[in-house]
Amino acid sequence: MTKPELVIFDCDGVLVDTETLGNQHLVKMLGASGYATTFEAVRKDFCGMPMRAVKEKIEAEGYWLGDDFVDRWYQAMPVIFENGVEAIPYIEEVIAAVKKAELSYCVASSANVEKMHITLGKTGLIVHFHDVLYSASMVARGKPFPDLFLHAAQEMGYEPSRSVVIEDSVAGTKAGTAAGMRVFSYCGDVHADHEGLAAAGGILFDDMRQLPALLGVA
Repeated sequence: MTKPELVIFDCDGVLVDTETLGNQHLVKMLGASGYATTFEAVRKDFCGMPMRAVKEKIEAEGYWLGDDFVDRWYQAMPVIFENGVEAIPYIEEVIAAVKKAELSYCVASSANVEKMHITLGKTGLIVHFHDVLYSASMVARGKPFPDLFLHAAQEMGYEPSRSVVIEDSVAGTKAGTAAGMRVFSYCGDVHADHEGLAAAGGILFDDMRQLPALLGVA
């Protein structure tokens, strides 16, 4: 495949392993608000979506989560991710290969910038990304809409057609595809939705050591 000029990384599930901790807490928060659900359902239905979109989707079903639901979610971040956050295996090798090939790169996440600083900081990955963090809070619509990836590419100075996205969620894969970008969808997590990722247009891979070759930088 043609080597890209810009690599856009999702954060949770691509750079850092936070999906288990985050979704376990989300199940508790939703249950406390009267919306009974399971880890598996949350992981499948809401993975990759900004929390404001999760709130809107649930409230559209007739449940009221409260005006401060999103604020309470982010206020809990330091406690949720105090321990147990690790880098995705071999992601440092991917970053090193991208840097060696002199490709531009950034992060575009549904999380806010403060959360990215917490999770990337816990793993030491923040040193690679501290000045190239883009959040769904910066655009009108989060994933699965293309707005965030288009915003990141524009800010970085690259055409969508010359950009690629590294994702792990169906929502994020749909967003990257809708933005006109190639999407490499990481499915190394035991809860990964292989069928959903493929249907969304992702190029699936299950080991980060495979990614440099997919990007043409091996």
